[in-house]
Amino acid sequence: MTDTAADARTKVTGGPLVPALMFIALVVAVVGSLGAPLITEVADAFDVSLAAAQWTLTAPLLVGAIATPVLGRLGTGPRRRQVILATLATVVVGSFLTVVPPSFGWLLAGRVAQGAGLGLTALMMGVARDHLPERRSASTIALLSVASTIGIGVGYPLAGLLTDVSGLRAAYGLGLLITAIALATAWWAVPQPPPGRSVAVDVPGAALLGAGLLALLLAVSQTTLWSENPVLAGALLAAAAVLLAVWVRRERRCATPLVDLTLLRHPAVAGANVTMLLGGVGMYLLLTLVTRYVQTPEAVGYGFGVNVFVAGLVLVPFSALGFAGGKLVPPVRKRLEAATVLAIGGAVVLAALVVFALARDRLWLAFAVMGLLGLGVGAFSAAMPGAILAATPPEETSSAMSFNQVVRSVGFSTGSALGGLVLSAHTSSGASFPTESGYTVAAWAGAASMAVTVVISLVLRRTAKARLP
Repeated sequence: MTDTAADARTKVTGGPLVPALMFIALVVAVVGSLGAPLITEVADAFDVSLAAAQWTLTAPLLVGAIATPVLGRLGTGPRRRQVILATLATVVVGSFLTVVPPSFGWLLAGRVAQGAGLGLTALMMGVARDHLPERRSASTIALLSVASTIGIGVGYPLAGLLTDVSGLRAAYGLGLLITAIALATAWWAVPQPPPGRSVAVDVPGAALLGAGLLALLLAVSQTTLWSENPVLAGALLAAAAVLLAVWVRRERRCATPLVDLTLLRHPAVAGANVTMLLGGVGMYLLLTLVTRYVQTPEAVGYGFGVNVFVAGLVLVPFSALGFAGGKLVPPVRKRLEAATVLAIGGAVVLAALVVFALARDRLWLAFAVMGLLGLGVGAFSAAMPGAILAATPPEETSSAMSFNQVVRSVGFSTGSALGGLVLSAHTSSGASFPTESGYTVAAWAGAASMAVTVVISLVLRRTAKARLP
């Protein structure tokens, strides 16, 4: 597509395509994160256990991971606009169910429906690549990747504030309001894809991948499973390995695969996904460690005993500097390859983990660590699409990036689980809180993951200019 054609198509859609895409990506990220700061309030409001309330966060993340590759494949076809609108409509319905739930079951059903929206970011990237000039599409895709992460830092403090001021329904009401606006925005601004495309969804392949991801994410996200029923946890991992192996075998033989695995043979694409997996572990591990640490009562001997709202404010530097890091990447990319920027972003996250491991006795240090983490995550996330799309045909943008989003979800879930397991191992029998040394061990574990990520990114520089066979 020429820049002229892209410009013409953008003018037909009404002009402000980039703000619309950014808003939609930010909305689905914010809605996906609404469950985290509200778990305790949900347990109290519906008289359920904390473990049950935790599913208001886990369920949408699982649904998002399963829906992402399917939506990514649908997004390569001629009905991408319809898929985006239908998915957002599903999210709006889910948001309505969270606001007026007669029971915990209806609330959970609403959160499940909201989870479908987490697969939309890759489709927004496909729209940007199809309908914007090459230079502008690259910077927009980079910021879309960042928005899907920094939305977490936006959702936490807003949900905490609304819950403190007006109660649980006000927090979920925010989700209903912004998703309805996102649906209207998509209806107005998202154009039809270029003509001449066709798509066939491999339904059996989607079922295999969905089942495999469900088993894998359940095994890595349910930390108590490993201590209470290790046999079941091991069985889930084994089932995930078998299902995903069968899926790979099918995809390699399928005429219309759900994910074009031939792209993964390219060293740049494969390396980028590996760095996303390992980087996701370190990034999300630190995010969960800091938010849990600052809420620990001071009587335990560490922590600051802050409420949900203040804990959410700790994430504001994460979002602000994450956005700044993402904005810095496009001009830097004129001088450096994407793999080099990935290494730089990973090194900044590594520095944040080291700082937290060594110094965390002041509340301002938590803000500083989260700002440093946001800067690294922003740069890392913004550079990731460039590393993948350099070796990806334009029509496969949504599919390739949806696979990367799934890899990121697995990395995030693994990081969260790793942090939980380490802290659990440092919690004495009968105690409610781990010893402070648990946070140190967990932080160094995350640092090790990020160190490997940086090394792989540096090695990846040598293959960044390779071409598909």
